[in-house]
Amino acid sequence: MPETTTYRNALALDLMLLEYRLESVLGAGGFGITYLGWDANLEKHVAIKEYFPADLAVRALDGSVVPVATDHELNYKWGLERFIQEARTLAKFSHPHIVRVNRYFEARGTGYMVMDYQKGESFNQMLKRAPQPEESKLRSILMPLLDGLAAVHEAGFLHRDIKPSNIFIREAGGPVLLDFGASRLVIGEVNEHLTAMVTPGYTPLEQYLSEGREGPWSDVYALGGVLYRAIINENPPNAVTRLKGDTVPEQLAAARGRVSDAFLQAVEWALAVEEKQRPQSVPEWRRALTGEAAVSLRAAAATPAMVAPTVPINAATAPQAQPVERTQPLAKSPAPRSKRPHWRWAAVAAAAFLVVAAIGSWNKQRSTVKGAQAPAADAPAKPGAQPSPVEAPKPALPAAETGVARSDDAAPARPPRERTDRPGDEQRAGMEELKRKAATEFRSADRDGNGYLTRDEVRGRFPLIEREFNRVDADRDGRISPQEFFRLRRWQAQQRAQK
Repeated sequence: MPETTTYRNALALDLMLLEYRLESVLGAGGFGITYLGWDANLEKHVAIKEYFPADLAVRALDGSVVPVATDHELNYKWGLERFIQEARTLAKFSHPHIVRVNRYFEARGTGYMVMDYQKGESFNQMLKRAPQPEESKLRSILMPLLDGLAAVHEAGFLHRDIKPSNIFIREAGGPVLLDFGASRLVIGEVNEHLTAMVTPGYTPLEQYLSEGREGPWSDVYALGGVLYRAIINENPPNAVTRLKGDTVPEQLAAARGRVSDAFLQAVEWALAVEEKQRPQSVPEWRRALTGEAAVSLRAAAATPAMVAPTVPINAATAPQAQPVERTQPLAKSPAPRSKRPHWRWAAVAAAAFLVVAAIGSWNKQRSTVKGAQAPAADAPAKPGAQPSPVEAPKPALPAAETGVARSDDAAPARPPRERTDRPGDEQRAGMEELKRKAATEFRSADRDGNGYLTRDEVRGRFPLIEREFNRVDADRDGRISPQEFFRLRRWQAQQRAQK
């Protein structure tokens, strides 16, 4: 007899939430619990998703959700705002392969999304029941999902958490993309430890890094991981491990004969560790999957890619799909990596090490966010500095940090060395404090709560950013992201320390 799963943090069954009666728990994750509910007014079943970040909140005796400590209250409320944003975003879509939100309401200290409920199973459950489906079956699932994902990207959003359990196969036929996790991303901007909450194997390398460049190619990587899982019958290796030794080409090559070479090549292309070597858009990848264009496993030419600190992306600046040429067949061993500046590999290796260390010490170390503090004044212009067209000092952010090449850069600049004249613990504590202050300043200025600062929002509050907006806006998307804001604050702190 199968064992029944008990969800200790869930609300009591038969409880009424407005006109909805809770009947069972459909599932739970790190940031929410989904219930099967009965709409007493319309007399039909619905799915109700509750915002419940397990690491930030607890269930009180009266059933309400409260932050686990006062130090977590700011994070909790910030995540709840993003949960609302996710609901509003999904409510805008009317696509047969994207989950539709019909209603949002707040109760018991948290938020709830009401969605259509349909019978079926997750793709993960299907693969356990019937492993390694035929290529034709995979195509029948993948192609509708690509239609839905392309609609998401065209609207200026990323999913960021595609995996087998977030793909639902309806009993009536056809897949649906679930759980866009908007709250998860923005909370990660406030509390850096939460950025380690990734899905190994399906999360691309850029999502492990606080300053990684995310875009449609990031979701393409995750879908490539889903196909790998279906073809090989095991989860793909995580992106950090693949930096040391990549077994993906070898494993996919072993599936020849059972799966067509063109399909395997398209999957391998989507799973390229370096984001610039992947398809840059869903239409580009679709052409490879359908055989309309050959797969290129060679590094693509560098294209400006924006850093996405929140789910919204600028669709107008997303890289356009370009015809690709077949340059090499599916390899049985990993292709040699292209040469890159030594400092970049050192930085990537160091970042990967820190990510693994953060995941290992998740339950032992947890940063907290203090109450809102008054915004710090921008650093005044240094007397005697060389005048610029606006007669203000320019924050000389290294091109290596911004990730955006400038025409006047003769060669990539090395990242600035960290100060080593104080103990490591004290240095890390200082950086944490700087991050918390920067996050507080950013949130206080972000009046519309969309995760970016516009020219109007910085005007009169941050004089330096107002004067040098175009230089601080490293990705040239016309707004300041949390990463760009913190990068400036870190540079200012380094300048003060050197005096």
